[in-house]
Amino acid sequence: MPLLPDLTGRIALVTGASRGIGAAIALTLAEAGADVAVNYRQSSAEADSVAAAVAAIGRRAITIAADVSDSTAVAAMVRDVTARLGPPDVLINNAGIALIRGIDDLTEADFDQTIAVNLKSVFLCTQAVLPHMRTQGWGRIVNISSGAARGAGGVGLHYNASKAGVEGLTRGYAARLVKQGITVNAVAPSLIETDMVMKGALASAAARIPLGRFGTSEEVAQVVLMLIGNAYITGQTVALSGGMAFN
Repeated sequence: MPLLPDLTGRIALVTGASRGIGAAIALTLAEAGADVAVNYRQSSAEADSVAAAVAAIGRRAITIAADVSDSTAVAAMVRDVTARLGPPDVLINNAGIALIRGIDDLTEADFDQTIAVNLKSVFLCTQAVLPHMRTQGWGRIVNISSGAARGAGGVGLHYNASKAGVEGLTRGYAARLVKQGITVNAVAPSLIETDMVMKGALASAAARIPLGRFGTSEEVAQVVLMLIGNAYITGQTVALSGGMAFN
């Protein structure tokens, strides 16, 4: 049995893929043979760069702008991906926001926006790709959670709630789709070297990590690829924390 999956002929949709973890996942899936739809909301130039890198690997790539917290936009996105590449066989729910707020600074609008982008989008995108996956009896869904789902985190309680919800959706979908050839898992990174960590209020936190450094987006992508390739793993959350926490 090969250690890595062969995704030749598979279509992967990666949300929030214009940079950081999403971009690394898009490239890793392309290296495994997948054609990739690079979703973004605003960063069109960065999304174009990711798509160009996928094409340089020899795989097809498209960019597609869509607000994945909006049901109409999600439906249009999946229709567009299907028309231009084919129906998605692999879905990576990576899009998210991290509005750093304290308890007294957190507004209802902040809370609603965080839940919509981080949690509701996972529901909308998953619902949109399920008909094809069910028809073919094969599908892989990986949701990007966070160590904040089970710990205090540094962003705020709204972020904690959104990521805990992602893990709840992961288990719920996995239990209901397991007999249809569709696996659903989550990856929960903590303190990865991305703009959110390096340019935000968490930038000085490397000393907290027993391993002594931040994680990389490529290390997250490696775990995503492992989950796609292993048909016996479903409903699980794999943590990447450099030794900060243990399940």
